[in-house]
Amino acid sequence: MDLELVKRVGIAAAYKGGIILRSCLGKLSGINKKGDIDLVTEADIGSEKVIIETILNTFPDHSILAEESGFNKGKADYEWIVDPLDGTTNFAHQLSMFSISIAFVLQGNTVLGIVFNPATEELFTAVKGKGAELNCRPIKVSGSKSVSESLLVTGFPYDFKNIIDSLMLRFSNCLKASRGVRRLGSAALDLCFVACGRFDAFWEQNLKSWDTSAGVLIASEAGAVITDFSNKLFTIDKKEILASNGKIHNEMLNLLKDSV
Repeated sequence: MDLELVKRVGIAAAYKGGIILRSCLGKLSGINKKGDIDLVTEADIGSEKVIIETILNTFPDHSILAEESGFNKGKADYEWIVDPLDGTTNFAHQLSMFSISIAFVLQGNTVLGIVFNPATEELFTAVKGKGAELNCRPIKVSGSKSVSESLLVTGFPYDFKNIIDSLMLRFSNCLKASRGVRRLGSAALDLCFVACGRFDAFWEQNLKSWDTSAGVLIASEAGAVITDFSNKLFTIDKKEILASNGKIHNEMLNLLKDSV
């Protein structure tokens, strides 16, 4: 498989999706709900449509798993995982923290990750085994050696009311131990910001594969350690994710124990 061609197509798809998002920003005609606070807009749908069309124009036999339209079945060995707008609530409120996330999975292994923020024009990319980049420049995780020196980031899942006690205990533990905790509203960007050293660790629960697939590869290729809260290897079907610079990982694991 020509991964350079795959990368070029993926980046082209992300930029085309970004054109749709920029054209809709601040001009939404309506906002629909998939859940109490889980939103979808014409921007999500329009971005996803052009991303899928761009991919299939070059790779008509590839499978695509996309957040809004579901699974488009093709060859099982070649699968794209697409989130056309990660951070829809931010987008709906005209906050610039949103992104497009595109991953390519070859024979069950994620080998390409692309995360693009059309508002800031920051493009994060990674090819497995070749490192991670921000706008074509190499990036790596921070060198922070303790949580007390670290800036952390987290997110709250849409079903947070069902896990509010453990959620708030973990948040409290990390807030008290760290330099600060932020909540940006785009898991894909959170992972990329760990990758480039802006944050020292990220944790969240109940994410979907389209939220994490690209960002996990980008963070890993930048040197991040990524597990679940029990320090087991993270896979995109897991309900817990902890990504850190590695140096503070064990300390973060202790803080995320819901019995602390």
